[in-house]
Amino acid sequence: MTVVHIDQDGITISFDFSLLPVPSPLQRSLALLFAGRCRRKWKSHRTSDQVWGYVKVFAEFLSKQAPCPEDLDQLTAGLLRRWRASRPLTVSGASTLNNVRSLLRDDSRLQTGAAADELARINRKPSGGQESFEDEELETVRRAARPIFRSALLRIEDNARHLKRWQAGEFATESREWLVGESLEHLARTGSVPTYELPSGQRQIRSKYVTALGGTSTLKTWQRLYLSKMEVASLAVLLLMEFGWNLSVIDRLAVPRAAADQGNDGQPTYTVRLAKPRRGPGNWFEEENVTDLGAGSPGRLITQALASTRFARASVERLAPGTDRLMIYRRYRPNFRASARRPAPVGPFGFGISDGNVVSWTETVGLAGSPFRRGRRTVALQRREPAQHSRATHDRHYVLADKRAQREARPVIARGAEEAVQQAKAAVLAAELRETPEPGDVETATADCSDQDASPWPARGGGCGASFLLCLACTNAHVHPGHHPRLTHLHQCLEHLRSVLPPAAWARDWGEHHARLEDLKRKLGDGVWRHALAMVTNRDRHIVDLLLNGVLNS
Repeated sequence: MTVVHIDQDGITISFDFSLLPVPSPLQRSLALLFAGRCRRKWKSHRTSDQVWGYVKVFAEFLSKQAPCPEDLDQLTAGLLRRWRASRPLTVSGASTLNNVRSLLRDDSRLQTGAAADELARINRKPSGGQESFEDEELETVRRAARPIFRSALLRIEDNARHLKRWQAGEFATESREWLVGESLEHLARTGSVPTYELPSGQRQIRSKYVTALGGTSTLKTWQRLYLSKMEVASLAVLLLMEFGWNLSVIDRLAVPRAAADQGNDGQPTYTVRLAKPRRGPGNWFEEENVTDLGAGSPGRLITQALASTRFARASVERLAPGTDRLMIYRRYRPNFRASARRPAPVGPFGFGISDGNVVSWTETVGLAGSPFRRGRRTVALQRREPAQHSRATHDRHYVLADKRAQREARPVIARGAEEAVQQAKAAVLAAELRETPEPGDVETATADCSDQDASPWPARGGGCGASFLLCLACTNAHVHPGHHPRLTHLHQCLEHLRSVLPPAAWARDWGEHHARLEDLKRKLGDGVWRHALAMVTNRDRHIVDLLLNGVLNS
């Protein structure tokens, strides 16, 4: 009844299905489904923990039914409909339903029949009303994180210089500066300043070092060379602001590697390896190259992150060779038992940044809520390009769903619509004339399109929402001699319609299209036009018929 999940770091956690308030056959069936996902699909404890919570909610619901199902084969369509109705119409409610239905569909007994049909229904998530930061809000978050990390960096650099001078023998033996240097050497080597053991078993800093260091606080002792958890969280926020990486990526960030050849300008270029386990086997990692171009550049933050963690990384390498983690901090209580769901500490050092660390950081600096989700959305919108995800994901989940982006898009869309109307009313050929087809263009019914995503008439779901008759009014369209026969035939058909339709109706429906074809005829000349008319094929006639009958004109 116990499922053990081992994540990509080799960390183990367990889930006891015997605690679920349902009969043991049902407990075992749910455990088997859960174990299958842990083995085949889930690489992160974040995922298994979340789904475990959903399974407990489902089991609690089943326990209250009369009678409670003994096993999964007793789940009926009616029972599943009641389960769906029991969940609130929220993002959380939809997530619970979708994760449970996905898990249940792995059972062979639920892959056919009425229950399977009920499980096939997808529960649409309502709009979460997600909104990126306004510029001032984003700057507030940055102002909260920057001084904390910068102060830590300056402190570590200052003590590093003192240690270097001590190693060079610049201080008189047993002087205050010499004792500080000796303490720093011991700290860099062991993770702690020199101490001795009391009869009680506790360790205490030797008094001469207490006097030299100026006290026993963490700021006077181990924080001289190491970041605290709060300072690592501030570094994580700055990495978010600079690169748009999400929390899970920053949590597992490997140490960036500088290229061996830094060029004549001496500016290092780092290769940053990002872990993306949701992409599936073979695609878990991607790399970004970042150059330190000086103060204010993204690469400078990488340089500073490496500098601020260099003593911690060296200590960890001595204790556990091959540990490749950038986000390292010195623990306040090295002997305190760490969470089994986090990477095991190495000596007094911990790794990464968890959701709990973020909550503590935001409370300490006086912010409302985690900056990571909104911050990543903001950076993605500022870049106007995908960051560690596909273009479709960027557009669907970051641009179209964001309230700020929607507000800012309204005047742009309005101006574009006005321009499109004006352009259409001008009734002159906007398409470009070409001698030959352009590689990469897409054929339409009347021309070739060079970029349907940049249409003056965008569709709600992306792409172009205009009629093919409007291709000639679009600057993205290209017309080459291969189109001439079809367009001459279209022009001729519009002339025939003019003779049978009331003038007002013809002008309303066809007048602008006819005017653009007249403009094309003037530009091509009568000789080319007559030649093209003689080359009309049955395929051209069929396509024009579809256009005029409204089959393609929508």
